[in-house]
Amino acid sequence: MRKNIKIIGSGFSALAAACYLAKEGNKVTIYEKNSTIGGRARQLKKDGFTFDIGPTWYWMPDVFERFFNDFGKKPSDYYELIKLSPAYQVYFGVNEFVTIADNLPEIITTFESVEKGSGEKLASFMKEAQSNYDIAIKDLVYRPGVSPLELITVETALKVNQFFGNISKDIRRRFKNKKLVQILEFPVLFLGAKPSDTPSFYNFMNFADFGLGTWHPKNGMYSVVLAMEQLAKELGVTINVNSNIEKIEVTDGKATALVVNGERVSADIILSGADYHHSETLLDEKHRAYSEKYWEKKTFAPSSLLFYVGFDKKIENVEHHSLFFDVDFDVHAQDIYDNPKWPKDPLFYASFPSKTDSNSAPEGKEAAIFLIPLAPGLNDTNELRETYFEKIMTRLENLTQQSLKNNIIFKESFCVNDFIKDYNSYKGNAYGMANTLLQTAFLRPKLKSKKVKSLYFTGQLTVPGPGVPPALISGKLVADLIKKHR
Repeated sequence: MRKNIKIIGSGFSALAAACYLAKEGNKVTIYEKNSTIGGRARQLKKDGFTFDIGPTWYWMPDVFERFFNDFGKKPSDYYELIKLSPAYQVYFGVNEFVTIADNLPEIITTFESVEKGSGEKLASFMKEAQSNYDIAIKDLVYRPGVSPLELITVETALKVNQFFGNISKDIRRRFKNKKLVQILEFPVLFLGAKPSDTPSFYNFMNFADFGLGTWHPKNGMYSVVLAMEQLAKELGVTINVNSNIEKIEVTDGKATALVVNGERVSADIILSGADYHHSETLLDEKHRAYSEKYWEKKTFAPSSLLFYVGFDKKIENVEHHSLFFDVDFDVHAQDIYDNPKWPKDPLFYASFPSKTDSNSAPEGKEAAIFLIPLAPGLNDTNELRETYFEKIMTRLENLTQQSLKNNIIFKESFCVNDFIKDYNSYKGNAYGMANTLLQTAFLRPKLKSKKVKSLYFTGQLTVPGPGVPPALISGKLVADLIKKHR
């Protein structure tokens, strides 16, 4: 029977769910509070420059292909993909960096040149990572987190010890060189927790990195949002922007309507792709499945301080994706997870999309995105933002041996307060809830409300977890549950 389904938010998971639900013949309407769609993956345009506000890494191309294939389409029907070569560069000091190539044989050679014997160890490690990738991404993550039995398969039974070990110990047991250790630990940060708190099984992220490569959609990650919007509209989805949800109405234990900009709109089913914690605050307290105490105890992925900067010249000695690990990785991690505070010397990441994509900046100029990971819930002021911009720009000039501060045309910033204001993000987190052992699969907040009938959730605080590919999968999983709805 055709259902009237209302969806809160228009991020990757909400758009994915909308496509699947519309394909089943349902009447699907999306409500987005902001003036443009995409959730955290919006776009900033200024003075001829174009920036992705949110995600900038396109990993796991197979997940995107699987999504579009479900509709008889492929990514190339909507956007052009460019494989980055090199994938990225990691800076450890002045003229001290490691370049990660776009293929595994070259990466193995690079490792061997840094630490004798590590090439062979990396080849072995990557076989294990690929095996885990095949189990996780092709199977386990497409399970809805309803039961612990979902994790029990012939393949996982053989790897049970990897769920109780951790990535950090696993890597350090094989590799001694600190630079190589940090490069191998880096992909796990996308899962939102310290490598020492992330199960060994998640080394499949290393295969996503070295095995599948790093890609760039022409015109940025927002191209993927626009592709999904186009697909959704082709399937009959209605999308409303500037539509703030004020309440989820419940009648006789069933979600029956949304209050949007003061108006009541009825629904057979309500799905929220907005922040899970915020979504539950739209319910009367008695209908909420998770208490404030529950959320307080959870390990959240970091927030971020982001800068979007236009330079009046091309920047030298950097790659499209550049990581600056010239300070102590472990100390910064402690400042995020163990003793939350503004880090004295932060690691930071920079993306220079105009190195690859001429549409990102006017000719002869450079677009730059800088990101400092931070603990969620920190005090966020303009003064602190300025202090940290000065810190990273000074280091960038020093590490790349060039003058840059006088070449800034403009800069915009985005931090904890903006994540809260624009996305109703719990404590201003940027990536959702971390994938630690006790926050994996069936131990994450549920896709289906435990207290209210006809109410569902999707996105990075539920199954399968943080990241863009998991968001696409989350949309599919919740759509499958709704399909079985009675």
